[in-house]
This record gives sequence, C-alpha cells and structure tokens, in this order.
Amino acid sequence: MSGICGAVSKKGCAQTLFYGVDYHSHLGTEYGGIAVLGKKFNRQIHNISQSQFKSKFYEDQRHMEGTKGIGVISDFDEQPMYLNSKFGPFCIVTAGLIENTQKLQADLFKQGISFSEVSHGGVNTTELIAKLISLGDSIIDGIEKMFGAIEGSCSLLILHKDGVYAARDQWGYTPLVIGHKKQEWIVASESNALPNLGFKIAKFLQPGEIILINEEGPVIKREGMDDQQICAFLWIYTGFPASVYEGINVETVRERCGRALAKKDKDIEVDVAAGVPDSGTAHAIGYAMESGKPYRRPLIKYTPGYGRSYTPPSQETRDFIATMKLIPIDDIIKGNKIVICEDSIVRGTQLKNFTVKKLWNAGAEEIHVRPACPPLMFPCKFCLSTRSTDELAARKAIRALEGKNIEDVSEYLDPHSEKYKEMVKWIEEDIEVTTLRYQTIDDMVEAVGLPREKLCLYCWNGQCPSAKAGQKAQEGRAVK
Repeated sequence: MSGICGAVSKKGCAQTLFYGVDYHSHLGTEYGGIAVLGKKFNRQIHNISQSQFKSKFYEDQRHMEGTKGIGVISDFDEQPMYLNSKFGPFCIVTAGLIENTQKLQADLFKQGISFSEVSHGGVNTTELIAKLISLGDSIIDGIEKMFGAIEGSCSLLILHKDGVYAARDQWGYTPLVIGHKKQEWIVASESNALPNLGFKIAKFLQPGEIILINEEGPVIKREGMDDQQICAFLWIYTGFPASVYEGINVETVRERCGRALAKKDKDIEVDVAAGVPDSGTAHAIGYAMESGKPYRRPLIKYTPGYGRSYTPPSQETRDFIATMKLIPIDDIIKGNKIVICEDSIVRGTQLKNFTVKKLWNAGAEEIHVRPACPPLMFPCKFCLSTRSTDELAARKAIRALEGKNIEDVSEYLDPHSEKYKEMVKWIEEDIEVTTLRYQTIDDMVEAVGLPREKLCLYCWNGQCPSAKAGQKAQEGRAVK
C-alpha cells in the first residue's frame, strides 16, 4: 500500500510536507513524489527503489515555495499526477487498489479520453482516478462519482487553488488523520507523521468523508459514515508501531497479539522469545510478557535502508533484501529453544530460507514459529497487501494436500478442523521448524479491539464487506 500526506500553512508548507511524507517511507519502495502550490505548481517525482526519500527530495523541497502541498510514498505508480481540468489545474495522490482498471479505462476510451502515463505496462492508476474525477460537475461530485465507479478502494488528496481536498475511501479500508498546530494543518495516512512535527490529532476522517483544508482550516464537504471495514493488517504488519488508527495504537495491538499466542503455548518449553524484526518485535515482546520467557534478539536488522522485504514488487528484490538485512547472533541462538514471532506468513519462502535457516545454521536447538494472524488465504482486493492466490503458503499447502487447486477452502478456515491441522502441519514441515501455530481470527480481532464488523478480514476469510456502506456512499449527502 501507499502512504499519502498533505500540508497547509500560512508560513509555507514545504518543510512540513517533506518530513511528513518521509514518515510514510515504510509503506512503499517504488516512487516518491511531492507537489507544492504557490504562484504555480511545483511537482517532483523520483524513483526511490535504490535510495531513501529524504536523500532524493532534500534539495527539491528547499526550492519549493507555497502554502499548500501534497506528497506520496508509492508502492506502484508514479505520483503525484497533474491534470488541467474544467475545475482548473490540480495535482492528485492516491492510496488503495482498483480492481476494475481495465474496464474503467475502456469506458473512458469510448468517451474520447486518453491517458499520458503508463505504469508497469498498464494505465497509471492515479491518472485514471484523476480522469474519473474530472467527469464530475465539481471536484466533490467527481470524487463521489469515482467512488461509485471503482471496485476496490481509493483514499486521495487533491492539491487545488481552493486548498487540499482529502477523501477517505468509502469503505474506510485505509486511514486518514488530520493534525493541527497554530496556523498549520497536516493530513496523513499515518499518525506517526504528526508528533515530531508538533501536530496534535484533530480528527480521523470517516469512510467516504471529504474535507477541504485551506489556510483557514478544514471544512467538511461530504459527511462520512459510521460503517467501516478498516484493514486489520494495518495493526498486524503494515502500520508503523507509533501510529494510531481509530484511536487504537499499533504497538499495543501487537503486544496483545503476542500475549494471545503465548496463552496457547502452555505445552512447550522455550528459552528465548524473539521476533523477526521489525514488525515481529512487538508481537515477541507481548509473548515474552505473557510467558515470562526472556525477550532477546537473535536476529538483528541491519539499518532501515534495506526496508521491508515484503513491499518490493519483484521476488528477486524481496529475496535479496531478506538475505541482506537480518544478521544472526550465534551467542544468543546456539543451544537455545527459540519462539520466533512473525507478523504473518505470506509465501513462506523468506521465512524458511532467510530466517529459519539462519537460526538452524547458528545452532538453535528448537525453533517454534508463531505468526500473529491466521493463514493468509485470499489476495487482498483493496490495499495491495497480499498478491496472487497461488503464491500464498496456505494455498500451496492445500494444493499439495488435495493434489490440485480447489475453490472451496472453507474446511481449511476452521482452526478446529482436521483439514486445517493438516495444512498447518504441511507448512510446518515445508519451512522446517519444530512447531508452527497461527493466531486465530477471534484472538486477532480481540487484540485489535474493534468490533469484528468494523474490520476487513478478507485476506483470512474471503468475505467481502456488505454492500451497505457502498449504498450509503451513493446517497445524496448535502454539501456543507
């Protein structure tokens, strides 16, 4: 998933925007981009796959002047996009995943609308969203109509002469938070962008809500909805530990996940509780607190510069990062029985080849793996959190057990069924560990602390949210 950030200040926004966007660097590895509006639009986009955002944009932001701006850390598309429309020129950044891009592109072609940007061999999703919005009677109307046309999710920021328009996707899969200090405002995907810049949380946008922020402050242009389906994986893995979504901190949720895992482990004896850094660390701390076993660090991540091995689009890049970033400490590993907490098992290959193998080679006596969420069964439809079905470790196990791919995997979703136990045993043997036990979906939901119906759990149970929220998003909500 991507991270977006906007800033508005009477004194000039470029420095706040620069650091605010940088605080989203954990959400993407492909492109970074910022746009500032002063006397004219100043827009910069750089590839950040081999360098950090700060180093690429430091000089750029020093020469940007304006009171309002937007930026993005992108996992796929080059952003921000610039469009000269009937509403006047604007820049746009987006976060989310659109499933019906080909159909939408074909529909726009029929209307005589062309595209100038190509991304990974297809249409640039952010440009597509911009063209859809431009079909509306106003920017607000265009966003509403775009929400009704897309399948998937899209949160966005639009930089316009009026100010910064912020819209959270109509289901609320991805978060947006507004912060305030004196004569400055910030809007961001991640609340961890706020405190070090001196901002206090003023508001979490509701699903479908549209707000305009200018030098005088924010104005609600479309009311949001109480119904939401925020991505639970934000707390388990993708979110930054210091971030807060819907008032719930990521780090504390991960600690609760670890505690829940330890409560189910009364039948094993271990010497050390550890986590795969960085996202497995808090889960392991929770496990250690509950079990009374010492938390230690047998694997150390070498500098943040290697980033996450999960987010790059190519398997080759993911494997290289996984190989390079974790360094084992033999003195802590040798002769010890280790519980290793992980946020999840996606494909299983990196855990097996670049984590477990390092522990065995360093002399671990036993390795017990504890993912903080259930087996991932379905590729994400909304946030690019998981990819194809075939590469998921649980699906590989099912395919091996059944001798073919099967569509109905309901028996494998029940942690009490024999099919589920066979699947977990197959993965356990495949990644070559002493034991493997997953978190249950009920314990994960309890750890997050929101009602189950307010969480998107599609990656684990394949159940899409009800259409209720989408229907409400199409109701005529008055402009304020």
